[in-house]
Amino acid sequence: MPVDPRLKNKGIDEIFEAILQLNNVEECYRFFEDICTVKELKAMAQRLAVAKMLEAGAKYSDITSQTGASTATISRVKRFLDFGADGYKLILERLRSEGTSQS
Repeated sequence: MPVDPRLKNKGIDEIFEAILQLNNVEECYRFFEDICTVKELKAMAQRLAVAKMLEAGAKYSDITSQTGASTATISRVKRFLDFGADGYKLILERLRSEGTSQS
């Protein structure tokens, strides 16, 4: 699926290239601690947890109680799982194949 042209630019390319240079989880912590707020990181982690649960067939009420995500967040993640650029699907499949997808 093609990338949304509104997203694509040199600055974002550089951020993604920087992320691809990270070698392990510890380096990710160090980089993301400098580049994101704690709230932003927790929001990204929450969205990934929501995506995992949606893919597993969990109900919105269960997702809310386990992740603290609002129904608006759950709906947004669901919309991207169903109609997005398949980024969630790509990473969830890779996490499963690597055996690193902890629920």
